[in-house]
Amino acid sequence: MKNKLFLIYVSITIIAVFFILNSCSEDDFEDETLQSIDPFNNNNGGDERTLIVVMSDMHLGANLDYSECKDNLPSLEKLLNQIKSSQYVKEIVIAGDLLDEWFVPASIDTYQGKDQADFVRRIAITNKGVFDVLNSIIQGKKIKVTYVPGNHDLTISEENVELVLPGIKQVRDNVLGLGTYSPDGYPEIAIEHGHRYNFFCAPDPFSNQDIAPGSITPPGYFFTRIGALHVSQECPAAGDTALLVTQNTSGDVSQDLLFTYWKIWNWAINYLTIENKFDEKIIVTNIDGFTGSYAVNDLLPFQTSPGGFIDVNLYNGIQDNWGQRQVYNHVPVIIPTLQAIAGSASAGALDSQAKIQYFLNPDSDARIVVFGHTHVPTIEASVNHIGQKSIYANSGTWIDHNPLDTITAMNFIVITPQNNDVPSQTHVKLYSFKNETITEIAADSLEL
Repeated sequence: MKNKLFLIYVSITIIAVFFILNSCSEDDFEDETLQSIDPFNNNNGGDERTLIVVMSDMHLGANLDYSECKDNLPSLEKLLNQIKSSQYVKEIVIAGDLLDEWFVPASIDTYQGKDQADFVRRIAITNKGVFDVLNSIIQGKKIKVTYVPGNHDLTISEENVELVLPGIKQVRDNVLGLGTYSPDGYPEIAIEHGHRYNFFCAPDPFSNQDIAPGSITPPGYFFTRIGALHVSQECPAAGDTALLVTQNTSGDVSQDLLFTYWKIWNWAINYLTIENKFDEKIIVTNIDGFTGSYAVNDLLPFQTSPGGFIDVNLYNGIQDNWGQRQVYNHVPVIIPTLQAIAGSASAGALDSQAKIQYFLNPDSDARIVVFGHTHVPTIEASVNHIGQKSIYANSGTWIDHNPLDTITAMNFIVITPQNNDVPSQTHVKLYSFKNETITEIAADSLEL
């Protein structure tokens, strides 16, 4: 059984590493013979604005030297202008990871000695074309623009989003960094980023409070900072390796969970190679209550003797507070800790939460759920707890290089609500803007 769990862990961790290695691989699919279509010119036979466009994971950075979205910026700007010109689009929903506070090489001071407001302004200046179009859409008031936070913009405040996108509608829980949105008149549609259900990426207000009071930053932040350094160093030979940790012989559940947590960190840090030694204080924070600089070893669980007690410096006790985190983060159906740690890097594990948290949850009326986060665009049909057809969609990403999706790239979802005046269904369609050609990747429909 232990070997089986380890194999499962290896496979899902490979997926996690691919999330980071976007700049170390190239897309391998090109088809410039496809004819572009216009998904913004059909609203089920009506003449009113009804279309809902969902986009996520643009990952706009403050510096194009390391931003994950650089080459795709002109295409993003072009698509937004096309949406702007449509007479049928009612709303654009940005489902998280618009502003990227995480993908910054570890040695760089994110705020450059200033504050979050200045950082967000730098993102807007660096990505001026995109922000100009978004602001023109917002100020035009024909198309509503709605923003839901993700994990890469987890701690960016409502005020600082408003600073660069004045008038944008922000949908937030009473917990910073989370939000779920149902468009006006459509309570059966739920749109959120999806990190709420991820062990490494959900807000964590319980860990590190002794060194970073008030922080909600989860360990995925540090994972991403190291990954960004790996990319900026051009995927170097390893400068160090992690010390071996073995399973605690006591059989203690908490120790077993921490050992699973170590396995994920160990495999990833040996794959996300960096030139530095693991005891070097290379991770500069100065963000969300953190003021120090940290080493990779501060994040890795360790033990002084084989089979002995496993300890960790940062995120000490994280394996024990997952239940509290879920209550704090308003997770409707509690996810077991081992399942959460082992599945934290699996796109399929997050996709399944659409069913668990919504469709199979008797307290939920949602029948269309859209997540971002995984960078794996998809549409999947299922049934809810009373046997009605339901649809899950993932809106993919706009980063330049996405090894998890080498076929499409630059994805978005269009929801076309049914026309109650004529027999019709609500359509959910997934598109790609690869090579600045709109192609339909997947589609499904149901009657609400």
